[in-house]
Amino acid sequence: MDAVNAPGALEGLMNEARRAAQNSYSPYSRFRVGAALLLTNGNIVTGTNVENASYGLTICAERSALVRAVAEFGPEIRIEAVAVANLNGAASSPCGACRQTLAEFAEPDAMVVFPAADGVNALPISALLPLSFGKKDLG
Repeated sequence: MDAVNAPGALEGLMNEARRAAQNSYSPYSRFRVGAALLLTNGNIVTGTNVENASYGLTICAERSALVRAVAEFGPEIRIEAVAVANLNGAASSPCGACRQTLAEFAEPDAMVVFPAADGVNALPISALLPLSFGKKDLG
């Protein structure tokens, strides 16, 4: 977690998420979201939301980034921190599906930074998804 604790690290990650949001494909909601993952290997991987006319097939920015990280670095990746940003000036914590998916690959104390009603929140993934279901529950 040293990289996350470096001065300005989370703000830098948030800037990467904002940059990713600029590439959002969101013609239906017009809610442009970007996510940036800091991996334990030091790499940063970004993603953006991609909507679909059949709304259920839309993919959130967080899962978009995660899929890209696995594709680029393999299934052993571990997430040290996550930043979520949007270009709409609205609160937007990761949705339930994203929380569950991120938890699969996140270190237990991985920080998640996101816009909140009162500014920016930074919480560990365990606080965002208490009692998460994971590999440990499969026996």
